[in-house]
Amino acid sequence: MTNIEQDRWSRVKGRLRTSVGEDVYTSWFARMDLEGVQDESVHLSVPTRFLKSWIQAHYADRVLTCWQAEMPEVHRIDLTVRTAMRCAAPAKETTAPADQRRVEQANGRPAPELRATATAPVSASHDALGGSPLDPRLTFASFVMGRSNTLAHAAARQVAEGRRGDPVMFNPLYIHAGVGLGKTHLLQAVTWAGNSGSERKVLYLTAEKFMYGFVAALKTQTALAFKEALRGIDVLVIDDLQFLQGKSTQAEFCHTLNALIDAGRQVVIAADRPPSDLESLDDRVRSRLAGGLVVEMGSLGEELRLGILKSRVAAARAHHASFDVPEAVLDYLARTITHNGRDLEGAINRLLAHSKLNAQPVTLEMAEREVRDLIRPQEPKRIKIEDIQRVVARQYNVSRSDLLSSRRTANVVRPRQVAMYLAKTLTLRSLPEIGRRFGGRDHTTVLHAVRKIEALVARDTALSEEVESLKRQLQE
Repeated sequence: MTNIEQDRWSRVKGRLRTSVGEDVYTSWFARMDLEGVQDESVHLSVPTRFLKSWIQAHYADRVLTCWQAEMPEVHRIDLTVRTAMRCAAPAKETTAPADQRRVEQANGRPAPELRATATAPVSASHDALGGSPLDPRLTFASFVMGRSNTLAHAAARQVAEGRRGDPVMFNPLYIHAGVGLGKTHLLQAVTWAGNSGSERKVLYLTAEKFMYGFVAALKTQTALAFKEALRGIDVLVIDDLQFLQGKSTQAEFCHTLNALIDAGRQVVIAADRPPSDLESLDDRVRSRLAGGLVVEMGSLGEELRLGILKSRVAAARAHHASFDVPEAVLDYLARTITHNGRDLEGAINRLLAHSKLNAQPVTLEMAEREVRDLIRPQEPKRIKIEDIQRVVARQYNVSRSDLLSSRRTANVVRPRQVAMYLAKTLTLRSLPEIGRRFGGRDHTTVLHAVRKIEALVARDTALSEEVESLKRQLQE
């Protein structure tokens, strides 16, 4: 492209920005490039087929008019789709830039050498679809398997290795676990692996990015385009679903979920709790989520924690050959840092930084001093309302459906009130949510039950002992 063409293109973009407004320009034209001008034709490119079709359908005349204001002889606009390699052309180094490696090493994090030819086109293609940022370290190759995550890993691999047109085995795949147990690692691994071929489009979005995209589309009156873009994805991967808020956003998510599943497209979702515990979501969404394969990734066992530590040490040693962590230190860390994988990675980073900056070998005494704040007390067991209903029903010889029913006989009312009381005292659920989980009752009914049992426990020794016994059963 000549300097004259570049200047003209800058002026055309200015006219286009003024004509359609800043929001619309940013949504549809910010990634449009000039490829060249030939005779009466202007050749432009965009990164996705969807952008091409949308601009041709809605803004072709507007773009042509802006060019004709600069060059009256132009009578044709040719719009093409750039390939993933074209999008990633600037990335020619075969390893991460030296400046980036120095920064990562200074922060004590391993800076793995990333083949630009392997990751840059995939990342550029994913970015062109509007996906959330991907971490090149989070692949299946770097995922450490153990008893608590074997099923989730196998299901994720099955999704990643599928091909367009293959029958979908389970849809959606819903993975839930606490913080730092590997959900995001698996979801990004699915995205990297799925996008490595040219057949399928795999899009990774956080719930926050989904909400932002939908709200921005509403503001710019491009909501239909937003919906069409999402429903053209072969595999939609949504992370941190528990943060999805807003009735209109949830409704759109539900419609998108239904459209993709009904069309035989794959959906993969992760959250920090099972679908039944996502009280902020609509019943229809929870029901659809629960209809797929729901897999829990449990807490990290000591053997798995040791495997993660060894993996992190090996990654660090690739860039710091002299870095060594004695087996006794690894055993200590695996035994005492039990909360999540991020704490384990943080512990290795601290040992690496201390060893390099102070030029001292890693010892058990040093490790005890450096990671003492990462050693947390064991968290109490998380109790679910379903568990409470099951244990109470067994204790009072009634069924769980009795507790959820409208029956008001004495042999059902008292167990129901006890179960509501335990749900309020042993969980973090709100009164309206507890009422909903007990057959759709009003929150005032729950409040009445809680106050009644509190008063009875204070003066009825037998009931007080029953309630304490139920608590012990639930907490064991």
